[in-house]
Amino acid sequence: MTKKISKSVPQPTIRRLPSYLQVLNELKNKGGSYVSSSFIAGQLQLEAIQVRKDLSATGVTGQAGVGFDVAELIKHIEEFLGWDNTHDAFLIGCGNLGAALIGYEGFKDSGLNIIAGFDVDKSKIGKMFAGKLVFDLEKLGNLVSRMHINIAVLAVPPRQAQDAACYAVSCGIKAFWNFTPVQLEVPEGIIVERVGLESSLAVLSSRLKEQLKAEKVKR
Repeated sequence: MTKKISKSVPQPTIRRLPSYLQVLNELKNKGGSYVSSSFIAGQLQLEAIQVRKDLSATGVTGQAGVGFDVAELIKHIEEFLGWDNTHDAFLIGCGNLGAALIGYEGFKDSGLNIIAGFDVDKSKIGKMFAGKLVFDLEKLGNLVSRMHINIAVLAVPPRQAQDAACYAVSCGIKAFWNFTPVQLEVPEGIIVERVGLESSLAVLSSRLKEQLKAEKVKR
């Protein structure tokens, strides 16, 4: 069952929900019908109270002594995240990273469908990447208007990121999934979600360093 959400949901909660979905889908594929917050927490090395708080923040509640109906919980979380409706997007920047992104089929499971790419490199324009055509960036405005696209996946070199974002905004783009390290300056009301590849790598490197140091001490 669900309840009305009275306040905005914290971003850390939103960032944890996809991992909950992964656990739930795996459980569903194995024939599981009901699940407890403790089970989800155990799979992800979280505290059960945190899982309950996250799920409650989305407006869903379980049944005392029974837990959550797996299928209903999956449906509710996907609706909350907007993954039950596919959002079309354009990719700006078709270099090595862009080519990998445009060809990744897993985005569709999360409600994102990259339908075309854009670049200024004449050697890429007119070519197909994973079945998606690459257009000249100058055509972005016309296609955004005709196809009512709101989202741009930004994968250009850092030095081009701000200019590309400004141009995309002028073309009607309302939200960016930013794969560059640049903190974009955009008008109020434009949504930017930056993928922190370098920060994730920093965490990985730091944890590995500490682990190797601990192993050395044990020797």
